[in-house]
Amino acid sequence: MDFSNLINLQGMLFLLVAVGLILRKVNVLPKQGTAILTDIVIYLVLPCNIINSFFIEFNLEVLKNFIIILLISCFIQFGCLILSNTLYNRQTSGFKKVLQYGTVCSNAGFMGNPIAEGVFGTNGLLLASIYLIPQRIVMWSAGVSYFTESPDRKTIVKKVVTHPCIVAVYIGLLIMIFQIPLPVFIENTIKNISSCTTSLSMILIGTILAEVNIKTIVNRTAIYYAFIRLILIPLLVFAACKILEINDLLTGVSVLLAGMPAGSTTAILAAKYDGDSIFATKCVVFTTLLSMITIPLWCLIL
Repeated sequence: MDFSNLINLQGMLFLLVAVGLILRKVNVLPKQGTAILTDIVIYLVLPCNIINSFFIEFNLEVLKNFIIILLISCFIQFGCLILSNTLYNRQTSGFKKVLQYGTVCSNAGFMGNPIAEGVFGTNGLLLASIYLIPQRIVMWSAGVSYFTESPDRKTIVKKVVTHPCIVAVYIGLLIMIFQIPLPVFIENTIKNISSCTTSLSMILIGTILAEVNIKTIVNRTAIYYAFIRLILIPLLVFAACKILEINDLLTGVSVLLAGMPAGSTTAILAAKYDGDSIFATKCVVFTTLLSMITIPLWCLIL
């Protein structure tokens, strides 16, 4: 990606986050508004964004890339599971739960799509949508089990199969594979809602950042976790892709999504299941802020 375009993209994302932070600080967007905005993004905007990415011609090259990105994502999730079970054994129980979940489940589902689209265009968004399928499966199985007893298989299947973004992938695949023509007004509606993805996602992240005193978020454990989440994991993915001679687009999408910060569900589950919710929130905020630096750096390397 051209350096000037990268700076412009990152500057735009930073300003959108700042808008969300200011709106929350001055209470234009109250606390319950953040929850409502989250639901709008997850249940409407992101699904439309995903479906819109499938409005392309289907061919063997697309199918090949789907299979490769799916396999890469599966290996990344497996690797993250190994890291989460080996790196944090000296931490207290409350911290350990947070760190394990945060290592396995990043914010790729929220930040990943708009950033992949911004850097790699529609093809990047399409691959990101497929990449996220294994992560959503792990999130609702191994991820949740860090905070609770392992959920039963029926619950896992229901959570994954009915997730709005996964349903959007089903719909998008049907449209793309069978080249189903949609009425113009429906296609335009999907495209218009899809165009809100980056703005609403980044504004929402800003409202989350507004809930924490920035001065209190830095400690040794948070720095250690940030290094693993934002540098070590994407570095391992980058090295593996280069060794295996994976093409630049697949490598770029995989590395960027592997290097996303901790997801907001880390703090939500910690609060619900007796993890250290304060520490979890700090990890989310700290890694999100640092990702504003690390993501552009990874883009330059890619």
